[in-house]
Parts: sequence; C-alpha cells; structure tokens
Amino acid sequence: MLHLSAIILTYNEADHVRDCIESVRFADHIIVFDSGSTDGTDSLARATGATVVTHPFVNYAAQRNAVLDHVSGQTDWVLFVDADERVTPALAQEIRASISSLEYAGFRIPRHNYIFGRLTLGAGWFPDYQTRLLHASRARYDLAHEVHEIVILDGQEGTLRSPLVHHNYRSLSQFIAKQRRYAALDAQMALKRSFRPTFRQVLTLPLRQFWWRFITLRGCDDGLHGLRMSLLMTWYEFYRLLLIRRLWNAQRADTPNGISR
Repeated sequence: MLHLSAIILTYNEADHVRDCIESVRFADHIIVFDSGSTDGTDSLARATGATVVTHPFVNYAAQRNAVLDHVSGQTDWVLFVDADERVTPALAQEIRASISSLEYAGFRIPRHNYIFGRLTLGAGWFPDYQTRLLHASRARYDLAHEVHEIVILDGQEGTLRSPLVHHNYRSLSQFIAKQRRYAALDAQMALKRSFRPTFRQVLTLPLRQFWWRFITLRGCDDGLHGLRMSLLMTWYEFYRLLLIRRLWNAQRADTPNGISR
C-alpha cells in the first residue's frame, strides 16, 4: 500500500494544531514542521502523537522544499495542510482513492474559505485551488515565488472535488496584518523581477482589482460581505504597489547618481 504523510507547517499555532492533526488521522504519518514556535505548538503536537520537526523559516517555498527533502525516500505521497485548515471525511476518502493513480504527480484541492466566520464563495475565494497533494519524488516548489507558492510537477496535475476547509481570517485586524506581510514579500519579489509600477498604475490597477473581484469573480453574490472583501483586496493591491515604488525609490537613493547597479 502506498504511504501517505500529512505535513502541517506551523508557527505559533497552538489554537489550531490539535484540531488540524485530528482531521488528518487517516494519513500513515503526521509531521508538524515547525518554525520555532514559542506558544507551545510543538508540545501540543507531540502530545497528540505527531512527529515534530523544527526547521528555521526562510520563506514559504523554501520551507515546503525542506519538508520534501526531509521525507525523501520515506513516503510516497505528501499532503500539505496548514494549521487553520481541516480535511473532511469526504476529502480524506477521495485522497486515499486518488494516490493509487500512476497518471498524476500531484493534485489540486478546492478550498472552502471561512472569512470573519462566513463561508465566502465569491470575489475569488472559491474554488481557490491549492496544489497540496504531491508525489513526494515528483514535486518541488519554485524558489522564485517566496509567497503564494508555485509547485513544479514532474508529470500531470489532477483535480480533486471535495473541498479543504480553511478557517481563514477571523478578524479585520488579522486580515490587515497578514496582508501587510504578504504585500512586503510580494514587493520584494517584484523588485527582483524589475517591475516598477507607474504612478498611473498605482491608481488604476487597484480599480481593476475591485472590478475583477466584485464583478468578474462575483463578489457581488455575497452581498455586503462580498463588497467588503473586494474593497479589502483593492486596498491590498494599492498598498502592495506603493511598497514597490518605495523600494525602487530607496534603491535609487542608495545608488550613486541615481543609476541602478
């Protein structure tokens, strides 16, 4: 029988880790890959019987590659689950059935995102496919994408039907704090790609983001909640573009004669 390892990446996830572990009991091995939590996440995970591995965090893509290196030769398939996600019985059954296929090197899984306590289906939050079920020896993460990771598969990708449950942002303050972190990482990657938004783009791209979220991706179907989520993602796009311009200006100021090296 093919061996399946469930991997939970954690950092200070004491509120979530036990329930997450319980949802992946169907796996042959459960590994909590921790980044040095200080809230007892590691102790709680060990108490449930999970294996805990501590590994310093560099970025999301590097952390996932470190997991794949760690389990190399020990498992056939890997299921990545975040601590605030839960695998339903229906999804667990579908995962077990799918890994017997020789055709695919990985599978993407839809997600049900609960934001501020509400299932959010519009504005791009569903199906929100995540490539999380991977053949351990046929997958790597692209290090050029440090956040919003991209998987490189040696083979075809399949799609599962049962959604992963994601208990996403619980409060507005949590949303803003996390989006600020994502924006900072995105801005650094944009600088490496030499993307420099014009002042006009700083104004127009967020407006396009709102139209895309609220109209094209049917955020309007979620009523006032969809409007709020579309406006929040518009703010995130505006903030991200401002950060990129600030990084460019700082780089130019540090360069003699304002000429990039």
